[in-house]
Amino acid sequence: MSEFFNVLPPDEARALLLRHISHRLARETCATSEALGWVTGSAVMSPQALPAFRRSTMDGYAVRAQDTFGASANLPAFLTVVGEVAMGRPATVTLRTGEAAIVHTGGMIPDSADAVVPVEQTQAVGEMDVFPHEIEVLKAAAVGEHVLQVGEDVYPGAEILPAGHTLRPQDLGGLLALGIMEVQVMSRPRVALLATGDEVIHPAQSPTPGQIRDINSYTTAGQTRQAGGEPVLCGIVGDDYEALRIAAAAALATNDMLVMSAGSSVSVRDMTVQVINSLGQPGVLLHGVATRPGKPTIVGVVEGKPVLGLPGNPVSAMIQFDMFGVPAIEQLLGVKQGVRRGRVLAQLSQNIASESGREDYIPARLQETTRGLQAIPVFGKSNLIYTLVNADGLIKVPLNKAGLEAGEWVEVRLF
Repeated sequence: MSEFFNVLPPDEARALLLRHISHRLARETCATSEALGWVTGSAVMSPQALPAFRRSTMDGYAVRAQDTFGASANLPAFLTVVGEVAMGRPATVTLRTGEAAIVHTGGMIPDSADAVVPVEQTQAVGEMDVFPHEIEVLKAAAVGEHVLQVGEDVYPGAEILPAGHTLRPQDLGGLLALGIMEVQVMSRPRVALLATGDEVIHPAQSPTPGQIRDINSYTTAGQTRQAGGEPVLCGIVGDDYEALRIAAAAALATNDMLVMSAGSSVSVRDMTVQVINSLGQPGVLLHGVATRPGKPTIVGVVEGKPVLGLPGNPVSAMIQFDMFGVPAIEQLLGVKQGVRRGRVLAQLSQNIASESGREDYIPARLQETTRGLQAIPVFGKSNLIYTLVNADGLIKVPLNKAGLEAGEWVEVRLF
Protein backbone atom coordinates (compact mmCIF):
# COMPACT_ATOMS: atom_id res chain seq x y z
CA MET A 1 0.00 0.00 0.00
CA SER A 2 1.86 3.05 -1.24
CA GLU A 3 -0.77 5.71 -0.51
CA PHE A 4 -3.40 6.52 2.09
CA PHE A 5 -6.48 5.94 -0.07
CA ASN A 6 -9.19 6.46 2.53
CA VAL A 7 -7.93 9.09 4.98
CA LEU A 8 -10.80 10.41 7.12
CA PRO A 9 -11.12 13.22 9.67
CA PRO A 10 -10.76 11.87 13.22
CA ASP A 11 -14.43 12.24 14.19
CA GLU A 12 -15.61 10.35 11.10
CA ALA A 13 -12.94 7.68 11.56
CA ARG A 14 -13.92 7.17 15.20
CA ALA A 15 -17.62 6.94 14.34
CA LEU A 16 -16.83 4.37 11.65
CA LEU A 17 -14.94 2.23 14.15
CA LEU A 18 -17.62 2.40 16.85
CA ARG A 19 -20.39 1.49 14.40
CA HIS A 20 -18.68 -1.81 13.63
CA ILE A 21 -17.93 -2.92 17.20
CA SER A 22 -20.48 -5.57 18.19
CA HIS A 23 -18.50 -7.78 20.58
CA ARG A 24 -20.19 -8.24 23.97
CA LEU A 25 -18.50 -8.61 27.32
CA ALA A 26 -19.61 -10.79 30.21
CA ARG A 27 -21.00 -9.34 33.44
CA GLU A 28 -19.75 -10.13 36.92
CA THR A 29 -20.54 -9.27 40.51
CA CYS A 30 -18.21 -6.98 42.42
CA ALA A 31 -18.15 -5.96 46.07
CA THR A 32 -19.34 -2.37 46.20
CA SER A 33 -16.41 -1.33 48.34
CA GLU A 34 -14.03 -2.54 45.59
CA ALA A 35 -15.99 -1.29 42.58
CA LEU A 36 -14.28 2.07 42.00
CA GLY A 37 -13.70 2.61 38.27
CA TRP A 38 -15.79 -0.38 37.17
CA VAL A 39 -18.78 0.11 34.86
CA THR A 40 -22.28 -0.91 35.89
CA GLY A 41 -23.60 -3.85 33.90
CA SER A 42 -27.24 -3.05 34.57
CA ALA A 43 -29.29 -0.27 36.11
CA VAL A 44 -29.23 -0.16 39.91
CA MET A 45 -32.57 0.40 41.65
CA SER A 46 -33.05 1.67 45.18
CA PRO A 47 -34.35 -1.00 47.58
CA GLN A 48 -35.57 1.58 50.11
CA ALA A 49 -36.12 5.24 50.87
CA LEU A 50 -33.20 7.45 51.83
CA PRO A 51 -33.41 8.92 54.40
CA ALA A 52 -35.47 6.12 55.92
CA PHE A 53 -36.67 8.46 58.70
CA ARG A 54 -37.05 12.21 59.10
CA ARG A 55 -33.72 13.70 60.16
CA SER A 56 -32.48 17.01 61.47
CA THR A 57 -29.90 18.90 59.43
CA MET A 58 -28.92 21.12 62.38
CA ASP A 59 -28.17 20.98 66.08
CA GLY A 60 -31.16 22.60 67.75
CA TYR A 61 -34.74 21.96 68.74
CA ALA A 62 -37.52 19.99 67.10
CA VAL A 63 -40.66 22.10 67.21
CA ARG A 64 -44.16 22.51 65.83
CA ALA A 65 -43.61 25.32 63.34
CA GLN A 66 -46.92 26.99 64.22
CA ASP A 67 -45.66 27.54 67.78
CA THR A 68 -42.91 29.81 66.42
CA PHE A 69 -44.92 31.91 63.98
CA GLY A 70 -44.26 35.62 64.49
CA ALA A 71 -41.18 35.05 66.67
CA SER A 72 -38.35 37.59 66.43
CA ALA A 73 -35.42 38.85 68.48
CA ASN A 74 -37.62 41.65 69.83
CA LEU A 75 -40.64 39.43 70.43
CA PRO A 76 -39.41 35.85 70.97
CA ALA A 77 -41.61 32.77 71.27
CA PHE A 78 -41.29 30.89 74.57
CA LEU A 79 -41.19 27.09 74.31
CA THR A 80 -40.85 24.41 76.98
CA VAL A 81 -38.12 21.83 76.30
CA VAL A 82 -39.51 18.50 77.45
CA GLY A 83 -36.82 16.05 76.34
CA GLU A 84 -33.96 15.09 74.03
CA VAL A 85 -33.70 12.71 71.10
CA ALA A 86 -30.53 10.66 71.54
CA MET A 87 -28.43 10.00 68.44
CA GLY A 88 -29.01 6.58 66.94
CA ARG A 89 -32.23 6.11 68.90
CA PRO A 90 -35.91 6.39 67.93
CA ALA A 91 -37.64 9.68 68.75
CA THR A 92 -40.12 8.64 71.41
CA VAL A 93 -40.90 12.09 72.79
CA THR A 94 -44.28 13.58 71.88
CA LEU A 95 -44.67 17.35 71.58
CA ARG A 96 -47.77 19.22 72.55
CA THR A 97 -48.57 22.88 71.97
CA GLY A 98 -45.67 25.12 73.02
CA GLU A 99 -43.17 22.30 73.51
CA ALA A 100 -39.80 21.44 71.95
CA ALA A 101 -37.19 18.66 72.10
CA ILE A 102 -33.40 18.82 71.74
CA VAL A 103 -32.18 17.21 68.48
CA HIS A 104 -28.75 16.80 66.90
CA THR A 105 -27.56 16.88 63.29
CA GLY A 106 -28.61 13.61 61.67
CA GLY A 107 -30.89 12.68 64.55
CA MET A 108 -34.50 11.54 64.21
CA ILE A 109 -37.35 14.06 64.36
CA PRO A 110 -40.39 13.23 66.54
CA ASP A 111 -43.58 12.48 64.60
CA SER A 112 -45.26 15.39 66.36
CA ALA A 113 -42.64 17.92 65.13
CA ASP A 114 -42.46 19.47 61.66
CA ALA A 115 -39.44 21.81 61.85
CA VAL A 116 -36.10 22.39 63.57
CA VAL A 117 -34.92 25.65 65.09
CA PRO A 118 -31.08 25.91 65.08
CA VAL A 119 -29.56 26.38 68.52
CA GLU A 120 -28.06 29.73 67.49
CA GLN A 121 -31.58 31.08 66.90
CA THR A 122 -32.56 30.39 70.50
CA GLN A 123 -31.70 31.64 73.96
CA ALA A 124 -31.87 29.70 77.21
CA VAL A 125 -34.11 30.79 80.03
CA GLY A 126 -32.84 29.47 83.37
CA GLU A 127 -31.28 26.06 83.96
CA MET A 128 -30.58 23.92 80.86
CA ASP A 129 -29.58 20.67 82.55
CA VAL A 130 -33.02 19.58 83.70
CA PHE A 131 -36.34 18.93 81.96
CA PRO A 132 -38.53 20.71 81.53
CA HIS A 133 -36.86 24.10 80.95
CA GLU A 134 -37.63 27.07 78.73
CA ILE A 135 -36.01 28.64 75.67
CA GLU A 136 -36.68 31.77 73.68
CA VAL A 137 -37.03 31.24 69.92
CA LEU A 138 -35.67 34.34 68.15
CA LYS A 139 -36.80 33.52 64.62
CA ALA A 140 -39.89 31.83 63.22
CA ALA A 141 -39.46 28.40 61.65
CA ALA A 142 -41.20 27.29 58.45
CA VAL A 143 -42.79 23.86 58.13
CA GLY A 144 -40.06 21.43 57.01
CA GLU A 145 -37.20 23.84 57.74
CA HIS A 146 -33.91 22.04 58.56
CA VAL A 147 -35.61 18.66 58.20
CA LEU A 148 -34.72 15.92 55.69
CA GLN A 149 -37.92 14.14 54.73
CA VAL A 150 -38.28 10.39 54.16
CA GLY A 151 -37.17 9.63 50.60
CA GLU A 152 -35.96 13.17 49.95
CA ASP A 153 -32.61 11.83 48.69
CA VAL A 154 -33.87 8.63 47.03
CA TYR A 155 -37.30 7.04 46.92
CA PRO A 156 -37.90 3.26 46.83
CA GLY A 157 -37.65 1.73 43.37
CA ALA A 158 -35.88 4.74 41.86
CA GLU A 159 -33.06 4.16 39.36
CA ILE A 160 -30.03 5.41 41.23
CA LEU A 161 -27.38 4.47 38.65
CA PRO A 162 -27.89 3.63 34.97
CA ALA A 163 -26.23 0.80 33.10
CA GLY A 164 -22.93 1.88 31.58
CA HIS A 165 -22.03 4.21 34.44
CA THR A 166 -18.39 4.42 35.57
CA LEU A 167 -18.45 4.14 39.35
CA ARG A 168 -16.97 7.06 41.29
CA PRO A 169 -16.23 7.41 45.03
CA GLN A 170 -19.54 9.19 45.66
CA ASP A 171 -21.39 6.41 43.82
CA LEU A 172 -19.92 3.80 46.16
CA GLY A 173 -21.04 5.89 49.12
CA GLY A 174 -24.55 6.18 47.70
CA LEU A 175 -24.82 2.42 47.15
CA LEU A 176 -23.54 1.57 50.61
CA ALA A 177 -25.92 4.10 52.18
CA LEU A 178 -28.71 1.89 50.81
CA GLY A 179 -27.09 -1.33 52.02
CA ILE A 180 -26.16 -2.42 48.49
CA MET A 181 -23.06 -4.49 49.20
CA GLU A 182 -22.59 -5.91 45.69
CA VAL A 183 -23.09 -4.45 42.24
CA GLN A 184 -23.24 -6.02 38.79
CA VAL A 185 -20.46 -4.69 36.57
CA MET A 186 -19.09 -5.29 33.10
CA SER A 187 -16.02 -7.50 32.95
CA ARG A 188 -12.96 -5.46 32.03
CA PRO A 189 -12.19 -5.84 28.31
CA ARG A 190 -8.91 -7.65 27.73
CA VAL A 191 -6.77 -5.63 25.33
CA ALA A 192 -3.97 -7.57 23.62
CA LEU A 193 -0.89 -5.41 22.99
CA LEU A 194 1.50 -6.72 20.36
CA ALA A 195 4.72 -4.90 19.45
CA THR A 196 6.30 -5.49 16.04
CA GLY A 197 9.61 -4.81 14.37
CA ASP A 198 13.05 -6.40 14.06
CA GLU A 199 14.55 -3.37 15.80
CA VAL A 200 12.30 -3.51 18.90
CA ILE A 201 13.60 -5.13 22.09
CA HIS A 202 12.32 -5.56 25.66
CA PRO A 203 12.95 -2.49 27.89
CA ALA A 204 15.13 -4.56 30.23
CA GLN A 205 17.61 -5.25 27.43
CA SER A 206 20.46 -2.97 26.44
CA PRO A 207 20.01 -1.85 22.83
CA THR A 208 22.79 -2.25 20.31
CA PRO A 209 23.09 0.28 17.46
CA GLY A 210 19.87 0.24 15.46
CA GLN A 211 17.71 -1.21 18.24
CA ILE A 212 15.10 0.56 20.36
CA ARG A 213 13.32 -0.42 23.56
CA ASP A 214 9.60 -1.22 23.41
CA ILE A 215 7.81 1.53 25.30
CA ASN A 216 4.55 1.62 23.34
CA SER A 217 3.32 -1.61 24.93
CA TYR A 218 3.67 -0.05 28.37
CA THR A 219 2.31 3.44 27.68
CA THR A 220 -0.67 1.86 25.93
CA ALA A 221 -1.11 -0.56 28.82
CA GLY A 222 -1.35 2.41 31.18
CA GLN A 223 -3.92 4.09 28.95
CA THR A 224 -5.87 0.84 28.82
CA ARG A 225 -6.03 0.62 32.61
CA GLN A 226 -7.12 4.24 32.88
CA ALA A 227 -9.93 3.56 30.40
CA GLY A 228 -11.19 0.55 32.37
CA GLY A 229 -9.57 -2.25 30.39
CA GLU A 230 -7.14 -5.00 31.27
CA PRO A 231 -3.92 -4.90 29.21
CA VAL A 232 -2.41 -8.18 28.05
CA LEU A 233 1.19 -7.84 26.87
CA CYS A 234 1.77 -10.29 24.04
CA GLY A 235 5.44 -9.62 23.46
CA ILE A 236 7.40 -8.57 20.38
CA VAL A 237 7.23 -10.11 16.91
CA GLY A 238 9.78 -9.38 14.17
CA ASP A 239 9.08 -8.39 10.60
CA ASP A 240 7.89 -11.80 9.49
CA TYR A 241 4.40 -12.02 8.01
CA GLU A 242 3.55 -15.56 9.07
CA ALA A 243 4.90 -15.10 12.60
CA LEU A 244 2.95 -11.87 12.97
CA ARG A 245 -0.23 -13.43 11.59
CA ILE A 246 -0.04 -16.36 13.99
CA ALA A 247 0.68 -14.10 16.98
CA ALA A 248 -2.11 -11.67 16.07
CA ALA A 249 -4.66 -14.47 15.53
CA ALA A 250 -3.82 -16.04 18.89
CA ALA A 251 -3.98 -12.70 20.69
CA LEU A 252 -7.33 -11.75 19.20
CA ALA A 253 -8.86 -15.18 19.81
CA THR A 254 -8.32 -14.98 23.57
CA ASN A 255 -8.93 -11.26 24.09
CA ASP A 256 -11.54 -8.62 23.35
CA MET A 257 -9.39 -6.16 21.41
CA LEU A 258 -6.06 -6.17 19.58
CA VAL A 259 -3.55 -3.33 19.30
CA MET A 260 -0.39 -3.65 17.21
CA SER A 261 2.27 -0.97 17.26
CA ALA A 262 5.09 -0.05 14.86
CA GLY A 263 3.48 -1.63 11.83
CA SER A 264 1.36 1.15 10.40
CA SER A 265 3.84 3.14 8.29
CA VAL A 266 3.28 2.99 4.55
CA SER A 267 6.24 0.98 3.35
CA VAL A 268 7.13 -2.23 1.59
CA ARG A 269 7.72 -3.83 4.99
CA ASP A 270 4.29 -2.93 6.30
CA MET A 271 2.38 -6.15 6.93
CA THR A 272 -0.16 -4.93 9.50
CA VAL A 273 -2.92 -4.26 6.97
CA GLN A 274 -2.53 -7.71 5.39
CA VAL A 275 -2.44 -9.38 8.79
CA ILE A 276 -5.61 -7.64 10.01
CA ASN A 277 -7.43 -8.52 6.80
CA SER A 278 -6.40 -12.15 7.21
CA LEU A 279 -7.99 -12.39 10.67
CA GLY A 280 -11.64 -12.06 9.60
CA GLN A 281 -14.36 -9.69 8.48
CA PRO A 282 -14.66 -6.82 7.84
CA GLY A 283 -10.94 -6.32 8.54
CA VAL A 284 -9.32 -2.94 7.88
CA LEU A 285 -11.86 -0.11 7.82
CA LEU A 286 -9.36 2.61 6.97
CA HIS A 287 -5.63 3.22 6.80
CA GLY A 288 -4.94 6.86 7.52
CA VAL A 289 -6.46 9.57 9.66
CA ALA A 290 -6.35 13.29 8.92
CA THR A 291 -4.34 14.17 11.99
CA ARG A 292 -0.81 14.92 13.07
CA PRO A 293 0.87 13.10 14.65
CA GLY A 294 -0.40 9.65 13.74
CA LYS A 295 -1.65 9.91 10.17
CA PRO A 296 -0.80 6.28 9.24
CA THR A 297 -3.02 4.78 11.98
CA ILE A 298 -4.91 1.64 10.93
CA VAL A 299 -8.47 1.18 12.18
CA GLY A 300 -10.19 -2.16 11.83
CA VAL A 301 -12.72 -4.60 13.29
CA VAL A 302 -12.59 -8.40 13.14
CA GLU A 303 -15.75 -10.34 13.97
CA GLY A 304 -17.01 -7.44 16.09
CA LYS A 305 -13.73 -6.91 17.96
CA PRO A 306 -11.76 -3.67 17.49
CA VAL A 307 -8.27 -3.95 16.01
CA LEU A 308 -5.83 -1.04 15.80
CA GLY A 309 -2.47 -0.61 14.10
CA LEU A 310 -0.64 2.23 15.83
CA PRO A 311 2.41 4.11 14.58
CA GLY A 312 5.68 3.12 16.17
CA ASN A 313 6.50 6.63 17.32
CA PRO A 314 5.48 6.85 21.01
CA VAL A 315 3.84 10.28 20.83
CA SER A 316 1.78 9.23 17.80
CA ALA A 317 0.88 5.93 19.43
CA MET A 318 -0.35 7.53 22.66
CA ILE A 319 -2.39 10.22 20.92
CA GLN A 320 -3.96 7.79 18.47
CA PHE A 321 -4.78 5.26 21.19
CA ASP A 322 -6.47 8.07 23.10
CA MET A 323 -8.47 8.93 19.98
CA PHE A 324 -9.46 5.38 19.02
CA GLY A 325 -8.42 2.85 21.65
CA VAL A 326 -10.06 4.56 24.62
CA PRO A 327 -13.44 5.07 22.83
CA ALA A 328 -13.30 1.44 21.66
CA ILE A 329 -12.82 0.25 25.25
CA GLU A 330 -15.71 2.43 26.40
CA GLN A 331 -17.87 1.03 23.58
CA LEU A 332 -17.09 -2.52 24.70
CA LEU A 333 -17.97 -1.60 28.28
CA GLY A 334 -21.23 0.01 27.22
CA VAL A 335 -20.25 3.34 28.73
CA LYS A 336 -23.09 5.75 27.98
CA GLN A 337 -20.84 8.77 28.01
CA GLY A 338 -17.07 8.79 28.08
CA VAL A 339 -15.27 10.07 31.12
CA ARG A 340 -15.35 13.85 31.05
CA ARG A 341 -11.74 14.69 30.40
CA GLY A 342 -10.24 17.59 32.28
CA ARG A 343 -9.98 20.63 30.06
CA VAL A 344 -8.71 24.10 30.88
CA LEU A 345 -8.46 27.35 28.98
CA ALA A 346 -5.02 28.87 28.70
CA GLN A 347 -3.41 31.69 26.76
CA LEU A 348 -1.07 30.48 24.04
CA SER A 349 2.52 31.63 24.53
CA GLN A 350 3.57 31.48 20.87
CA ASN A 351 2.30 30.81 17.36
CA ILE A 352 1.53 27.25 16.26
CA ALA A 353 1.69 26.47 12.57
CA SER A 354 -0.67 23.92 11.04
CA GLU A 355 -2.25 22.89 7.76
CA SER A 356 -5.94 23.19 6.97
CA GLY A 357 -7.60 19.83 6.48
CA ARG A 358 -6.10 17.95 9.40
CA GLU A 359 -6.26 18.05 13.19
CA ASP A 360 -3.00 18.73 14.97
CA TYR A 361 -2.30 17.84 18.59
CA ILE A 362 0.51 19.78 20.22
CA PRO A 363 1.84 18.79 23.65
CA ALA A 364 1.90 21.74 26.04
CA ARG A 365 2.86 22.51 29.59
CA LEU A 366 0.87 24.92 31.75
CA GLN A 367 2.27 27.83 33.70
CA GLU A 368 0.54 30.17 36.13
CA THR A 369 0.86 33.86 35.26
CA THR A 370 -0.70 37.08 36.54
CA ARG A 371 -3.15 36.86 33.59
CA GLY A 372 -4.09 33.24 34.30
CA LEU A 373 -2.87 29.96 32.83
CA GLN A 374 -0.44 30.07 29.94
CA ALA A 375 -0.03 27.18 27.50
CA ILE A 376 3.56 26.71 26.37
CA PRO A 377 3.90 24.31 23.40
CA VAL A 378 6.38 21.48 23.80
CA PHE A 379 7.59 20.97 20.27
CA GLY A 380 9.28 17.74 19.31
CA LYS A 381 9.15 14.93 16.80
CA SER A 382 6.63 12.15 17.36
CA ASN A 383 9.34 9.64 18.23
CA LEU A 384 10.44 11.65 21.27
CA ILE A 385 8.53 10.37 24.31
CA TYR A 386 9.75 13.18 26.55
CA THR A 387 7.72 15.70 24.61
CA LEU A 388 4.81 14.06 26.46
CA VAL A 389 6.66 13.49 29.72
CA ASN A 390 7.33 17.23 29.88
CA ALA A 391 3.77 18.20 28.99
CA ASP A 392 0.56 18.61 31.01
CA GLY A 393 -1.82 18.08 28.12
CA LEU A 394 -2.57 18.57 24.44
CA ILE A 395 -3.61 21.62 22.46
CA LYS A 396 -5.95 20.72 19.61
CA VAL A 397 -5.64 22.68 16.37
CA PRO A 398 -9.04 22.25 14.66
CA LEU A 399 -9.36 20.47 11.34
CA ASN A 400 -9.93 23.52 9.15
CA LYS A 401 -7.76 26.09 10.93
CA ALA A 402 -4.33 27.01 9.62
CA GLY A 403 -2.59 27.37 12.95
CA LEU A 404 -3.07 29.30 16.20
CA GLU A 405 -1.71 32.70 17.18
CA ALA A 406 0.17 33.75 20.30
CA GLY A 407 -2.19 35.31 22.82
CA GLU A 408 -5.18 33.20 21.73
CA TRP A 409 -7.12 31.41 24.45
CA VAL A 410 -6.94 27.72 23.66
CA GLU A 411 -8.38 24.59 25.22
CA VAL A 412 -5.83 22.22 26.72
CA ARG A 413 -6.93 18.61 27.15
CA LEU A 414 -5.24 17.44 30.32
CA PHE A 415 -3.51 14.08 30.61
